[in-house]
Amino acid sequence: MNQSAPFSGLFYGILDSPLGPLVLTGNHDALHSIHFPTSSHAVEPMEDWQRDDTVFANVFRQLEAYFAGDLTEFDVKLHFDGSDFQNSVWRALCDIPYGTTCSYGALAAAIGNPKASRAVGGANNANPLPIIVPCHRVIGADKSMTGFGGGIDIKEFLLELEGAVDIQPRLL
Repeated sequence: MNQSAPFSGLFYGILDSPLGPLVLTGNHDALHSIHFPTSSHAVEPMEDWQRDDTVFANVFRQLEAYFAGDLTEFDVKLHFDGSDFQNSVWRALCDIPYGTTCSYGALAAAIGNPKASRAVGGANNANPLPIIVPCHRVIGADKSMTGFGGGIDIKEFLLELEGAVDIQPRLL
């Protein structure tokens, strides 16, 4: 007898975007994660998750407006489930204005730990809420494009969408 797994309380939704299908997870209280199809953190919905795009209707509207160039700041309740350090980095990322960038070192200094630029990079890589928690706005100290879980092409796309101009083009 094949019984389905009990519901974990986690919902997922799929948004068709210019980046491909984004998988969002969360519950009625908060958004937990966003996954790019090309990400090293990409997920397949788990058996104990329930698909319910209506749970994410507000987030979908905001993401669609962002991709259309009509939204520069998100108003979404987020669930942070990292270490204290990661959570502080993710909150600081939310303070980087639309269309601007900062270096890993500057972000480390902003959280009061100026020697932690590598650790900031690690926290960025673990960010479960890309786009809304804008880790794509963090670039190298030399203004170069550096790692991004969704891939450098997506990082470039997002920065170009936002009109960020203080970056070095990637050399092929």
